[in-house]
Amino acid sequence: MMEERVREMKDSGIPWIGEIPKDWEIKPLKYVLNRRNEKNNPIKSKERLSLSIDIGITKYEDKTTNLDRFKDDFEQYQLAYPNDIVLNSMNMIVGAVGKSNYFGCVSPVYYVMTPSKESYPDYYGYLLNVPSIRKIYHKLGKGIYAIERGEGRVNTCRLKVSFNDFGRINIPFPPIQEQKTIAEFLDRKCSEIDELVALQDKMIEELKAYKQSIITETVTKGLNPNLPLKNSGIEWIGEIPQHWDVKPFKAVYSLGKGLTITKADLVENGISVISYGQIHSKSNSGTSIKDELIRYVPSIFIENNQNCLVNHGDVIFADTSEDLEGCGNCIFIDRDMLLFAGYHTIIAFNKSNYKNKYFSYLFKTDSWRTQLRTLVNGVKLYSIPQKTLSSTYIIVPPLSEQQEIADYLDNKCSEIDSLIELKQQKIEELKDYKKSIIYEYVTGKKQVEINEI
Repeated sequence: MMEERVREMKDSGIPWIGEIPKDWEIKPLKYVLNRRNEKNNPIKSKERLSLSIDIGITKYEDKTTNLDRFKDDFEQYQLAYPNDIVLNSMNMIVGAVGKSNYFGCVSPVYYVMTPSKESYPDYYGYLLNVPSIRKIYHKLGKGIYAIERGEGRVNTCRLKVSFNDFGRINIPFPPIQEQKTIAEFLDRKCSEIDELVALQDKMIEELKAYKQSIITETVTKGLNPNLPLKNSGIEWIGEIPQHWDVKPFKAVYSLGKGLTITKADLVENGISVISYGQIHSKSNSGTSIKDELIRYVPSIFIENNQNCLVNHGDVIFADTSEDLEGCGNCIFIDRDMLLFAGYHTIIAFNKSNYKNKYFSYLFKTDSWRTQLRTLVNGVKLYSIPQKTLSSTYIIVPPLSEQQEIADYLDNKCSEIDSLIELKQQKIEELKDYKKSIIYEYVTGKKQVEINEI
């Protein structure tokens, strides 16, 4: 039996690093990576490079989301070369660090570092992005830092880390061959983990598509596949069960407007309110109110705004959307509570006393939303006025079937959501595992074994 090799360790003297192998050194970062600071003047490159938290350095032309705002004056930018380490001075605390594989120009707020002869770039690409060192960036940052979680978004007031402070950070300095060995091992291991994450993501998308197909099939055809069908007379609907009806939206709902307020009117405690931001939140199912979506306005609003209160069975729609897909996003009021519809919302007041969720499921389908998507106006922001919402048609089964369909979909969607949650938990576990192995190997806690090379 082979004896396990025991590596001799020593205290690095740096709390976030802890123990390191005895033959490793600790050096200030400025002696390991040199700042390039090469201006693109005269212009040497018009290849714009972008730095993303999740994927590092990419060509700007290859990006499809979160596009940076580049100016046309290329002389304002600085140059980055293959194997340079690029960091966003105002966003490195959340992981805006990456190794460049390209020659191009980057934002003047970035730090571009070129490794010394004894430094392997890929190793430091990993090291400079571990969560432990990000905490050091946070301590060194100057400015006001806050994250506002709400309205379906995360807003960050960023801290800037000065280059002088950055250069004084003490980091591990292994022999260059070991740096290379560690980086190559992590490339393979992280690639394996990323593939597993991608597989989980794919399964989540398949489950979401399956859930959507079940909702669409059930709200348009019912639970009994043997029911005789008829032509609804409306293109987006197609055939429906023979004893079902198609009615104008306004036959079932009357419309009203939410509070005329802004974010500045929100308070810690008061009367509950749901605005368009919560409606567009990814955590909004559309068929029930989640406590995390509730915000508050002062109690004084009750005096003159009772027409903005909603009741069990009503629906709150967002009156704007940043994309066509979100046109029709809404939330069904599934309980009795004192609740305002907030800013940029339309209230669909239920004209009957029947409070099942059937219509909230119908409003989730692409079939029903097609009506809105063909009528809304806008380019980057689509407006959904009351007139547009009122002009749509809805499928109306008998009340007893509405309840049966709602109950069935509640159960079926809950089952699918549980499977999705398990997949999401697996993704978080994989991401945490990836972070842990990167830290353990770049700080020498673990050594790449011969059979792993």
